[in-house]
Amino acid sequence: MLKYDDSLLYGGTMMIKRILSLCLCLILLLSGCSYTQEPDKQSISFFAMDTYMEFTAYGEDAEPTLMSAREKIADLELLWSVTGENSDVYAVNHADGQAIEVAYETADILKFALDMSERTNGALDLTVYPILSAWGFTKEENRIPSKDEIKGLLSFVGYENVMLNGNTVQLEEGMMLDLGAVGKGYAGDIAAGILRENGITSALLNLGGNVQTVGSRPDGSDWRIGLQDPNGEGKIGVIEVSDLAAVTSGAYERFFIGDDGNRYGHIIDPSTGYPVENGLLSITVIAHDGKLCDALSTSLFVMGLDKSVEYWRQNQDFDMILISDSNDIYLTGGISERFTLDSDRSNMKVYVISE
Repeated sequence: MLKYDDSLLYGGTMMIKRILSLCLCLILLLSGCSYTQEPDKQSISFFAMDTYMEFTAYGEDAEPTLMSAREKIADLELLWSVTGENSDVYAVNHADGQAIEVAYETADILKFALDMSERTNGALDLTVYPILSAWGFTKEENRIPSKDEIKGLLSFVGYENVMLNGNTVQLEEGMMLDLGAVGKGYAGDIAAGILRENGITSALLNLGGNVQTVGSRPDGSDWRIGLQDPNGEGKIGVIEVSDLAAVTSGAYERFFIGDDGNRYGHIIDPSTGYPVENGLLSITVIAHDGKLCDALSTSLFVMGLDKSVEYWRQNQDFDMILISDSNDIYLTGGISERFTLDSDRSNMKVYVISE
């Protein structure tokens, strides 16, 4: 996640060290400014949606505006928590197949998520929560489910069976929703919108590694965002963006080593019920909408390299950077001139994806 990734945001607890590690999936590079004094800079940091968030904005009304954005995110968390008994998601998941009326924001994000599930042929599926739970990723009590258990749980997975009619949501009995794969991206879009509506033209929002930028830096230069090395600590390079979002997903973010000695990552392939293992280490998606970045970073990671490239060629409303387990970097043309490989990563080959 950089999302969460991604589909675990509201389902369980995390150790603080792990949270901070996830927050660094995109490393913000705030040094190298061309100005000596930052005008009206305000920053706040807080814990929400099971992760650490840090917002920075510039402008006369930056502080109260940041607080308004924080309060909105807290409201959204209350609506979307998997475990909070007063949330919309909890009510839908425990309705025993009955229809539940939800808030506008919940219906809106569900509509978006279902549309993205359709667009990605089910690579994104917000009903995979029962399988995540079986693998223990929602409670940090990891285990390897049996083949029969996974086969049985797959009968409860299928975005096509989520019935959304206006603000009314209905699931088949036994199914469960989890908005983690799109929640932080959607929240980032809402927060950025609040800042823009209040006249803020320069801000950087870090939602636990999901990065959302409003405009450029106060001096007009791009924001510099470091891309974490999925093989270890540090960064492999820097991307420069303005008024864009960037979100990364990868199997290195959260995993466990099973009794069989194999490594199992937290991103589940909805078609198999098993953690994704396709040669990709991470994928970063860059676009104007954070929710699109969030949804695609997960679903393209599930697809793998070849299908991700095919999807980009058919859509091209985003850019992406993919890192393979052979340490090769693949990136689309729109971001290629905004990406700089660190000098100490000369062993990594960079390929620009053509149309």
